[in-house]
Amino acid sequence: MRIAQREKEILQKVEEKIARGPYEASWASLCEAQMPQWLAKEKLGIFIHWGVYSVPANSNEWYPRNMYKEGMPAYEHHRKTYGLQKNFGYKDFIPMFRAEHFCPAEWMELFQAAGAGYVFPVAEHHDGFQMYRSDLSDWNAVDMGPKRDVLGELKEEAKKRGIHFCTSSHRAEHWFFLGNGKMFDSDIHEPLKKGDFYWPSMQEADPEDLYSRPYPTEEFLDDWLARTAELILNYRPLLLYFDWWVQHEAFKPYLKKLVAFYYNCGAEWGTNVAICYKHDAMAFGSGIVEMERGGFAEAKPYPWQTDTAVARNSWCYTNTLIYKTSQEIICTLVDVVSKNGNLLLNVGPKADGTLPEGDKKILRDLADWMAVNREAIHGAKVWRKSSEGPTKMQEGQFSDQKEIVYTPQDYRFTVNHGNIYVIALKCPQDGNFCVRSLAESSDQNLPEFHGIIRQVEVLGYEKSPEWKTDAEGLHVKTSGFYSEFPVVLKIVVS
Repeated sequence: MRIAQREKEILQKVEEKIARGPYEASWASLCEAQMPQWLAKEKLGIFIHWGVYSVPANSNEWYPRNMYKEGMPAYEHHRKTYGLQKNFGYKDFIPMFRAEHFCPAEWMELFQAAGAGYVFPVAEHHDGFQMYRSDLSDWNAVDMGPKRDVLGELKEEAKKRGIHFCTSSHRAEHWFFLGNGKMFDSDIHEPLKKGDFYWPSMQEADPEDLYSRPYPTEEFLDDWLARTAELILNYRPLLLYFDWWVQHEAFKPYLKKLVAFYYNCGAEWGTNVAICYKHDAMAFGSGIVEMERGGFAEAKPYPWQTDTAVARNSWCYTNTLIYKTSQEIICTLVDVVSKNGNLLLNVGPKADGTLPEGDKKILRDLADWMAVNREAIHGAKVWRKSSEGPTKMQEGQFSDQKEIVYTPQDYRFTVNHGNIYVIALKCPQDGNFCVRSLAESSDQNLPEFHGIIRQVEVLGYEKSPEWKTDAEGLHVKTSGFYSEFPVVLKIVVS
């Protein structure tokens, strides 16, 4: 009764805020929203996948789904490690999720040093466990497990440091995420009612089918809308991120309501807010285009973001992580920024609240690199071209499963503070650079660059490099300089 009444009150607030405007629940209206200006400057954000699934630390964050799906490695692992699912189910991990060493100040210190201007903790993943205080469910981190308002503590610490606070909801997929548990003798069985941790556990949907059945019910969609609105009301995120299933046809009217409610809240708060979305779930121009584990081949004239992780095989912490190199992460950041995008880099804390050493190493390497090269990234804009060189990126999602091997001829370009920044993705062994896009041009009609270069600096190189331009390109010569990470050439022009 208490939860049902609270849901009714929140849904009423949604209707009231939409009625007051300025945004209506229509794509025509929502496409008029202005995107947050700060996002164009803060090129790096930190995603955080942390929850009950961090306890088994096996496979990936889909462990709660896969432990109930016969034939999956997590299914067999669970039986061998914890016993039959009917005796030890996913809910039984909650008391083990204690977060006893969780220190949000330590996390934020690392994130800020790495150059992150915003943070994106997952508020609720597909498993249905809320990492925040909620009046709509008792299955949350305040009432169970850590018994702390994880989201609230992260927001407070972010605010102290001037880091923009955002959050994400993956609640939509909970419609079917645990449904395989009904297929055999497990702790997931009928009757299930609204408010139960495992509710509704329906038959798993085809994620590619925008009309898949069983069709999400009004009861579930109201729950989704109310939970997301509660997040907005209580935590005031500056950006909101949705995972992939909100593109389903059933969500469309509810999604438009949610966006209108959220954007109207932003108007009341005196700030522009926006939603990051995938798979054309929203009308183009009504939010931030999201590319999961991928990117674009060329610069785009609209705001976009790629979300990727420090590991190739999981978003959450596991004991079998396949880490990317710091070089790959930094190259990804550079490539994305050169194409008018933002990088949302995910880390996965352990169940006790500590960050794994592999995650911390990447963050520290980012911090060292940004300490020298920040001016080429923070606040940077696109140049007339984004890239030069023989190595071409595969455009699209999930293209990060294999590291791109760059050559010393591969460059990316940004502009900032009146300068052109040329970023060598692979430092040449001899420390000598040749940028063909800055060659002298005899073609007065279509030069790539026809300005006057006054000075060239190599960031991180203590001497003044020798440089000249000719028909081949801009030649920059250093002596004894080498870096394992991308190198920035600062081009001062008249």
